[in-house]
Amino acid sequence: MPNNHFKRGELYSVLNSVAANAISRRLQKNFREAGLDITVEQWSILYHLWKEDTQSQQQLCDKSFRDKASITRLIDNLEKQSLVERKPSATDRRINLVCLTNQGKNLQQQTIDIANATMDEALVNISKIEIDTVKTVLQKVYDNLLSL
Repeated sequence: MPNNHFKRGELYSVLNSVAANAISRRLQKNFREAGLDITVEQWSILYHLWKEDTQSQQQLCDKSFRDKASITRLIDNLEKQSLVERKPSATDRRINLVCLTNQGKNLQQQTIDIANATMDEALVNISKIEIDTVKTVLQKVYDNLLSL
């Protein structure tokens, strides 16, 4: 017998990121209100590049859990906004490396501040113990599915 107290449909809605979707919508709204013309999906790619600039599109796929078509579309749009540029790999002509432009680098602090403020909004009246419990449970769910 499964170890949960949810009806099957309720469990799926919880695990299907209802809260994450609400946070994404709020973050998108907060970006718009700050006058930023980037989507949450684009921001997630920029975030990975801020952590480590100059990555292959495949690395960004792996880190963001997106497929190649989605990454290509996101990078195309980030290029149009002059936030990233593609450069051919010096060692493998089949690989494009994605690099931040100065304009992309300059967005880091402002968007991180907005993301932190959004998380502060989302976590009002939630204790550190509750947050730690949720993180532990979700990590276990992820690990269970990763090992299959």
